[in-house]
Amino acid sequence: MVRTPLTPEERLRGERLGRLLREARGERSMVAVAASAGISAETLRKIETGRAPTPAFFTVAALAGALGLSMDELLGRCAPEPAAVPLIA
Repeated sequence: MVRTPLTPEERLRGERLGRLLREARGERSMVAVAASAGISAETLRKIETGRAPTPAFFTVAALAGALGLSMDELLGRCAPEPAAVPLIA
């Protein structure tokens, strides 16, 4: 099975998700947060660095729970930024 290449927007969304998770993790170790979410530290590392820009929904939900984030907050902060619309004069 051939995997469809990610769009630039999908890559940016993955980078935003990774940045948000890193910020939410704070001083907690990657290993502790990953264990709490039931995933490997390597999976968390890949998500945080953007190397896994489209993690599974259940992985994101588990991380959100482990970090005390709501899914609404994650969605709001990782959604694509609206494109600038030129004003018609």
